[in-house]
Amino acid sequence: MMQKSVRSPRIVHHNTWRKAITRYWQMYLLLIPVIVYFILFKYKPMLGIQIAFKDYKLRVGMWGSDWLGLKHFQYFFESYQSRRVISNTLYISFLSLLFCFPFPIILALVFNELKTDKAKRMVRTITYAPHFVSTVVVVGMMVSMCAMETGIVNKALIAFGLTKEPLYLMGSGKYFRMMYILSDIWKDSGWNAIIFISALSAIDASLYEAARVDGASRWQQLIYITLPSIVPTIVIMLILRCGSLMSVGHEKVYAMQTDLNLNVSEVISTFTYKQGILDLKYDYATAVDLFNSLINILMLTTVNAISKKVSETSLW
Repeated sequence: MMQKSVRSPRIVHHNTWRKAITRYWQMYLLLIPVIVYFILFKYKPMLGIQIAFKDYKLRVGMWGSDWLGLKHFQYFFESYQSRRVISNTLYISFLSLLFCFPFPIILALVFNELKTDKAKRMVRTITYAPHFVSTVVVVGMMVSMCAMETGIVNKALIAFGLTKEPLYLMGSGKYFRMMYILSDIWKDSGWNAIIFISALSAIDASLYEAARVDGASRWQQLIYITLPSIVPTIVIMLILRCGSLMSVGHEKVYAMQTDLNLNVSEVISTFTYKQGILDLKYDYATAVDLFNSLINILMLTTVNAISKKVSETSLW
């Protein structure tokens, strides 16, 4: 009696890959530029992380500089600036998470309730357009609109009796965080709502039909059908947002900074920019930014693990 030959799973897997490459070689060929791009511009620059542990000298380069270990990290945590920049970064990040994250969801729900195509096109244009405006232009618009004497915002506040004197909205530290959050909501809420609108469009229409037959109101349909259907998408986006909690973009913060609001506007990203680019302390700036990245990774893995345990929705 002849016995069937048993092929190793490794050989079968190897043959499967060989067949796939032979059959779809054009598609794999198109991947080469992408792979080269990530190697050259994403992975190779990661070698520069070692600058954070060295006394970097430009004339001898990264490999010739002396090893210092954790001295740059120790210097940062012992400096008077560390507590301020970390607290400011966390404060702005949590405010953004609290106010800026839910707003695209609300906007997507409002957009989903619009019935006419004309209304949808109008809302889409109004909400999407600010995303494509340069951050510097946005800050310039804010400065013009919030000017103390000629700004339309101060004129409106005085006209409605909300204040008796013009407010220094763009310069005072008292209003910096409020202006940052409001401008962030205006600029990116429409664009960030796209993924939630896509999730809403994937909901089975028969669920709404059955709910209407059972006498469910629009509000009940929203609570018991719409929101539960997009919860996985909301959770995934929340995990990703928590993974970049410490990464407050330096462009808008730096453009909005003045001497009067520096005590509340100096965040890790602007601090590393000034230390690395303006003061040429590349090693020190790299150490601070590496600390920032490690905190983001820790936040991402922690929130992902909690989400996986609680809601069974996670990135991995």
